[in-house]
Amino acid sequence: LRSHTSAHQVDLIRSGLDCFLCIGDVYRRDQIDSTHYPVFHQCEGVRLFDKQELFTLNKNVIGIDKEKLEIFENTKKKPELREDGTLIRDVLKQDCHTLEAVKLVEYSLKSTITKLFEELFSSYDGKLNSRWVETTFPFTHPSWEFEVEIDGKWYELLGCGIIEHKVLEDSGLGNHERIGWAFGLGLERIAMIMYKINDIRLFWSTDTGFLTQFHYDDSTKRHHYKPISVYPQCINDISFWLNSKREKIDSMDFYDLVRSIGGDLIEQVHLVDEFYHTKKKRHSQCYRIIYRSMHKTLTQPEVTEIHKQIENECVKQFAVEIR
Repeated sequence: LRSHTSAHQVDLIRSGLDCFLCIGDVYRRDQIDSTHYPVFHQCEGVRLFDKQELFTLNKNVIGIDKEKLEIFENTKKKPELREDGTLIRDVLKQDCHTLEAVKLVEYSLKSTITKLFEELFSSYDGKLNSRWVETTFPFTHPSWEFEVEIDGKWYELLGCGIIEHKVLEDSGLGNHERIGWAFGLGLERIAMIMYKINDIRLFWSTDTGFLTQFHYDDSTKRHHYKPISVYPQCINDISFWLNSKREKIDSMDFYDLVRSIGGDLIEQVHLVDEFYHTKKKRHSQCYRIIYRSMHKTLTQPEVTEIHKQIENECVKQFAVEIR
C-alpha cells in the first residue's frame, strides 16, 4: 500500500509530462485524532521548468542579464558528512542548484499554493491565517508545510518543496536542465475546512444522514455540513397501491404528511421505487423513511407506532392500499 502519491512521480515525468496532478488513496500509520485517519486521499502536484521558462520568459526576473542565470552550479561540491555518516546539506538549496534558480521555483510554488487556497477558502468566515513551516521530506529539498489556523489551532494542509534532482535523474532527465516543485495535499483536510466537518472519520461513513448532505448540483455554492445525531437510524419502508384514478402521489404532499406525524424524528424520506402493474392496472410507490432522534436511541416499537400512524393517514388522505 502506497504511503504517498509521490511514488508515481518518476513514471509520469518519464512519460513526458512536466506539469500534472495525481490523485489517489494513500495509507499511513498515524496519530489518532479528529484530523488523522490511516487512509486518506492525496493530490500530488508537479511543475517542472527548463532554463527558458525559469529565466528568459519569467516576468519576475528584472534588472539582471537573464542569459547569465543558470539552473545548476558550474562546479560540483564534494559531499560533507557528519560523524554518524549522514549528509550535511545546505538548508537553502541542493548542492547542484544555484540559489537564483531555487528562489524562483520557491516563489512559483508558494504563490501557486497561496492562490489555490485563497480560491478554495474564499467563502470562509473571517480572515484565514496561514503560514509556511520549514520541514524535511524524502523527495524534496528544501521543503515546507503549509498550515492554516482554525479556531486557534494550526492545521497542516500539505507538504511541498523543490524536487530532489535524483528523482529527475531517475525519470530520465539527468542530461536535461530541469528543476521543479512538487506538493502533496490531503483532500479530506481541505474538505473539513470548506464544509466545517469536525471529524475526518465521517468521510468513511455510510450513514445517509451524512452522505445526502452532499448531493447538490452546484459545487461552487457555499455549503456547511449539519452535524448528524450520534444515535442510530431506524429505517422503515412504506409501499402502497394507488387507486386507479391516479398515477402517483406528489412527493411534497407525502413529505408534509410524514413530517406532520413524525416531526423532528424524521431524518430523511426518499422515493425508492415505483412501477405500473399491467395485470392489476395500478401504480405502486415505495418510500423509505429514516427515523432518528437527536436526543436518544429510538426503539423499534416506538418507530413502528409512528410508522403505523403514517400508513393510516396515507389511506385516509390519498385513498391508497398499503402493500
